[in-house]
Amino acid sequence: MGAQERIDLCVEGSPQLSHPRLPGCRILTTAEASGRMPADDAFDLGPVPTRIPVTEELTRRLVAAQFPQWADLPVEPMANGGWDNWTFRLGAGMVVRLPSASEYAQAVEKEHRWLPALAPQLPLPIPVPLAEGKPTADYPYSWSIYEWLDGVTATADRIANQVEFASDLADFLAALHSIEPTEGPQPGIHNWFRGGTLRTYDKDTRTALDELAGHVDVELAREVWTNALNAPWDGVDRWFHGDVAEGNLLLDDGRLAAVIDFGTCGVGDSACDLAIAWTVLTTEARQTFRERLSPDDGSWARGRGWALWKTLATCWHTHENSEHAEELASAKRILHEIFDEYTADRFATPTVTVPPAT
Repeated sequence: MGAQERIDLCVEGSPQLSHPRLPGCRILTTAEASGRMPADDAFDLGPVPTRIPVTEELTRRLVAAQFPQWADLPVEPMANGGWDNWTFRLGAGMVVRLPSASEYAQAVEKEHRWLPALAPQLPLPIPVPLAEGKPTADYPYSWSIYEWLDGVTATADRIANQVEFASDLADFLAALHSIEPTEGPQPGIHNWFRGGTLRTYDKDTRTALDELAGHVDVELAREVWTNALNAPWDGVDRWFHGDVAEGNLLLDDGRLAAVIDFGTCGVGDSACDLAIAWTVLTTEARQTFRERLSPDDGSWARGRGWALWKTLATCWHTHENSEHAEELASAKRILHEIFDEYTADRFATPTVTVPPAT
């Protein structure tokens, strides 16, 4: 697998880097991992997961065999159902999620344990599992049935008021980040080391920059990336979602109504949740988001780094393929947002208040 393939696999909605699941491997909790995962240690993401196909018919058989009370409900595949899971609508009020590889199946136990505990502490609905399916001879992993949450994905053109959206999202993340993290799952293969150091993605990011020379401002991008890598973290574990992107945010009548897909959630450095400030929000909304959430400067810089990593991966994946011209244009727009905000932030001059003469 070449370097370009590796970074392509890191983008949300694409195959993600991981390593084979070890027999008996389980997710480390905060207490178990304490002192064993230094903040600046990069982790080996390993080879690409081997995905297995899941059909509508197989899903129907699994549901009928393990949950006969729902055997008569229609099963329909969902368009753009994601990469980590095969997703099917079950009747009018439920959704079935079946992991597509053993690495992705590691999130099932985590979600069943933690989402019911997180949900009552959050200001917006999140998916809560209704039932956990067991592996069979036909399908080798645990799987889930969730309650269906209504809404449309939060693309920029659907958001009624960007500033209001940013405020609502900041309030949700503030609540999530403040939940007691003890015993929560540390960064690992179950979430592709979200909540860990950006250095895990340093090699691929620098390779992408070499490949993108002449297509983007690689010198400024390197400066932004280095700034993110060097930004200090206070070492305090916090809950995070891990993939706060437009596809995981649902709108009702243009307003944020629910947050879905907690497969990458965990506890650690919550700066990964800030990337949306550059990937979706406008300049004014980004400022509202920052003021409302009040991250420290180091967290903001690392969040910018997560946004840069995602965006460079998209640029690399698309810049030589005319079929992806629209996606490339969107990624370059986000890059300009990152560069402009970084430059303004770097040269911002603190306001000095001079007391009146007495």
